Amino acid sequence: MNRNTKEEIKNLINDFSFPRYNDIPNVGLYLEQVVKYISEYLEPLGSFSLTASMVSNYVKKGLIENPVKKQYNREQIAYLFFIAVAKNVLSMEDIRLLFEMQHRTYEPKRAYDYFCSEFENVLEFVFGIKEKLDTVGTDSNDTKTMLRNTIIAVAYKVYLDKYLAALHSGEE
Repeated sequence: MNRNTKEEIKNLINDFSFPRYNDIPNVGLYLEQVVKYISEYLEPLGSFSLTASMVSNYVKKGLIENPVKKQYNREQIAYLFFIAVAKNVLSMEDIRLLFEMQHRTYEPKRAYDYFCSEFENVLEFVFGIKEKLDTVGTDSNDTKTMLRNTIIAVAYKVYLDKYLAALHSGEE
């Protein structure tokens, strides 16, 4: 893989960010709008997919609350961002367990914003944009440790997917 390809991948990762909780629309989005909204944010990361049937299944399994009048609110969308990322390394039952831990420890806004900051922090470290992981937040507990380890697993998967895709495309 050539130097330009590595730099392009690093720039893509460096430019990536999640919307923070207060930036997520809270006007009530219909299912297809939610899928499009989340998919557009996740597209730079590669192999993260979210479909309307997946979202419907997450509702049926009780991972997120039922939409009100077929519309999803900010909190539901925040949970869907996490599910879309975490499902690449965790089972649905493990995601449910992490949600239960989060509910006992943090309100959704704080938990989601922490997830965003930590994910961006770990991505930059894994892709060599920075030399060490920053400390995100001020407290330390099992919930944050489990979340960080989930994010680390996902970030390394993104790293492998990006670089392997570049190698498969014939760039050496």
